[in-house]
Amino acid sequence: MVHQRWFTPWVLVAPAAVWLVVFSAWPAINTVILSFTNAKPLGGGHFTGLQNFERALDDDQLLDALINSVVYMLVCVPLLTFLPLLLAVLVEKRLPGITFFRTAFYTPVIASAVVVAIIWGWLLSEHGMINGLMRQLEVIQEPLPFLTDRWLLLFSAISLTVWKGLGYYMIIYLSALGNVRRELHEAAAVDGAGPVRRFFHITVPGVRGTMLLVSVLISVSALRVFSELYVLSNGTGGPGGRDMSVVMLIQLYSRGFTGHLGYASALSLILLVITIGPMLLLTRLGRNS
Repeated sequence: MVHQRWFTPWVLVAPAAVWLVVFSAWPAINTVILSFTNAKPLGGGHFTGLQNFERALDDDQLLDALINSVVYMLVCVPLLTFLPLLLAVLVEKRLPGITFFRTAFYTPVIASAVVVAIIWGWLLSEHGMINGLMRQLEVIQEPLPFLTDRWLLLFSAISLTVWKGLGYYMIIYLSALGNVRRELHEAAAVDGAGPVRRFFHITVPGVRGTMLLVSVLISVSALRVFSELYVLSNGTGGPGGRDMSVVMLIQLYSRGFTGHLGYASALSLILLVITIGPMLLLTRLGRNS
């Protein structure tokens, strides 16, 4: 029997540990350090204390970005928590051809977010298919400004996020539904409970933990949204830049040779704190339910 040396496990773990430190731990620590400086992309800068955070308090653009991100989260969380569950219940049944529908619902998940956003941009433009179809049906007289109105652009991006995320969270729910005992459904059906009643009294309680997990994942993703708004607005952030998310604002301040890395890092910490809030709230609600 060959005895391994004491350092063998450490050698095996070392590559992953180095990767974690270089690409995760150090960037996180460096972001905290930079948030208290006026550093530029080309280096330099000096300690400025809380100046970046004080600047954030007076930044109207940041306020708009926070409103957009919060609205994004408040709309996406309920939709992407319940709609995928309904889809999962439908496609869980063993019916002829059900595999096709599972694949169809999941296909948007594997598509590139940028490519999908470009396609949606074509569909929602003033001369796109959506406006053209509604004008043909005489529903509208003038094209709707899906991509040039602040709130229409925001909700267009939300619709894209919901459509693209349905299949992903449906798969999560499918795995959770496998743990819900079928005997409970059969017993409830014998007692006269209909499909709706069985859904709310058996299915929902059976996947409550998964619903909490999904809600947390969605809230974090919604607050960190970038691609959808960036592509649909052609990188402008909508009219007057009022449709920017916080991540878009961070990218705006950090890019280029004259970027403000210090202020962008401070915004990153603010976003981190804001993201932790919904996670703690949802976790608390899950424990009390």
